[in-house]
Amino acid sequence: MKFKSKVLILLLIISIPSVFAQNRQVDTVSTYRSLIPTGKQSLLKNVDMIANLQMALRSDFYEGEHLETKFRVEQFRLEFKGYVHEKIYFRFRHRYTSTFEPQSIDKIIKGVDFAFVRFDVSEKVQLTIGKTFADWGGIEFDLNPIYVYEFSDIIEKADNFLTGVGAYWQATERNGFSFQILNSRTQSFEELYQGHPELEGSDIPLAAVVNWRGKFLDGKFTTLWSYSLFNEAKDTFKNYIALGNQLKLDKWTIAYDFKWSKEDLDRTGIISEDVPDDLYPWALENTLYYSHWTKIDYRFAKKWGASFTGFIDQAKWLDDIDPEKTTDHWRTGYGIIPSLEFYPWSDINLKFFAVYVGRIYNYSSYAESRVGLVDYQTGRFAIGIISPLKIF
Repeated sequence: MKFKSKVLILLLIISIPSVFAQNRQVDTVSTYRSLIPTGKQSLLKNVDMIANLQMALRSDFYEGEHLETKFRVEQFRLEFKGYVHEKIYFRFRHRYTSTFEPQSIDKIIKGVDFAFVRFDVSEKVQLTIGKTFADWGGIEFDLNPIYVYEFSDIIEKADNFLTGVGAYWQATERNGFSFQILNSRTQSFEELYQGHPELEGSDIPLAAVVNWRGKFLDGKFTTLWSYSLFNEAKDTFKNYIALGNQLKLDKWTIAYDFKWSKEDLDRTGIISEDVPDDLYPWALENTLYYSHWTKIDYRFAKKWGASFTGFIDQAKWLDDIDPEKTTDHWRTGYGIIPSLEFYPWSDINLKFFAVYVGRIYNYSSYAESRVGLVDYQTGRFAIGIISPLKIF
């Protein structure tokens, strides 16, 4: 009995902290309020939080030789969007795989894609103010970036997200039009063009973008065309045209873009980057870039799909300041991107993928002899996951 009494007393002592701990836990719930007041929690029903993710194990190759294999977060963009009023919509998206430095023109960090407010004036008219996408057409740029394994040259090198104002008008059921006035860039003239000796920065470095969205054949065929005019310096402009077209059938989606960028000052910058500073230590003038881009998606089974993306990028230097110049053609770039995709669940937008990204760069004989460039190839094989994970 004496032993049993000791055991009972010991159990009682052990149980006392547990009893008080349970009471304290209950008190915590009843005493402390939620960070979001109860009266405002209903606002969240109109707000989405999305983690846009592309992550993979990738192996890189140069001229057929393996360089390294590593895990890499290719894309991570955290997004908040929704309505704070029945006619006021906001969208914020931060790209964590970009620089965090504030830009000199709009004073917001480079990694912020969206920070805008949209006013739904009517069922057909919307007004937007803030940092947003330049609505310059093309199916490639209209895709969520996490679904793109490699961008073509013009999109890869562009300032795709700019600050300004815009208006959208759904003129008819089949035709919508937008017009934007934006900053032409996020950095100053001096930062981008390294103090060009013959040009001055513009007092109004703005851009105008006009866009047409069309729907035909009961929505199976869509167009996304645009024209943009960018003021890069005084009396110096960039003209950009993008013609995007897409056909959706039962199991097939076929898209084709043509992009054309005529630049008084080399805004895309590929040719200027290739030319060494001891030859021309500033951004070149009078360049032309154009691209043919296509993407074919085939959903051959409920949970399986295949995709092929291919593009051809042309770069030309039209200026004649170099006495040794023999041709306008500078280089041709090719992109070849086949992929296989697996969708394991029907109730969540998530897929696993295996992709090969092949790039080929061929230079003109003039570029090879003048600055010593040589043709080369790169490759990348990756296995990973893609999903816009909706948190709430």
